[in-house]
Amino acid sequence: MIPTDDSLTSLKEKFSHLNERPSSDWPSFDTPVGELLLTLQALEDEYDFDMLVDVTAIDNGVDASPRFTVVYHLYSTNAHQYIRVAADLEDDENPVAPTATAIWPAADWHERECFDMFGIRFEGHPDLRRILMWDGYPHFPLRKDFPLAGFENELADEEVAEVTGTKVKPAPMAGGPFVAPQADFMTKREPRAKDESWNEKSEKPE
Repeated sequence: MIPTDDSLTSLKEKFSHLNERPSSDWPSFDTPVGELLLTLQALEDEYDFDMLVDVTAIDNGVDASPRFTVVYHLYSTNAHQYIRVAADLEDDENPVAPTATAIWPAADWHERECFDMFGIRFEGHPDLRRILMWDGYPHFPLRKDFPLAGFENELADEEVAEVTGTKVKPAPMAGGPFVAPQADFMTKREPRAKDESWNEKSEKPE
């Protein structure tokens, strides 16, 4: 079924657990996390949302409950229509969501990034490990209690430590894994860290 306004109405009628979510762009729905996979599978099988565009999360704040919300953005390549599905997670300390990798294999890296940045664990994921930060990094950089200047942490990678000249540096504002070396043609287009002191040694000509 190619998604239309009528089919989205039928979706709400079919799944009484869906609630419309405020949105300024495309149709958006909230679903209980226990019904998340059922909803996503139906959108793929019955409503032609055949492409997973993105999986992300929201940290609603350290005092909010539920604190974390996982968000899926889907697209129909036939109808050229988007839909958003969000689910609040029940455990504020150790948030858990079911993996959607059996529906869309592309969920693999998206969910790994959510795990890496927010600390959300996706049950059933075939290879849930960090994708940007190094193994053993104790923090989750997109949580709201993560300071803008980052934490000082010992780098586990000897090769990176040799380039920066130190095994200890703040991440991400003072470099960190988010700041790539700047080529001349990229300097006006790519942001640089405000504190570049960590990189001074590596930029000096030998």
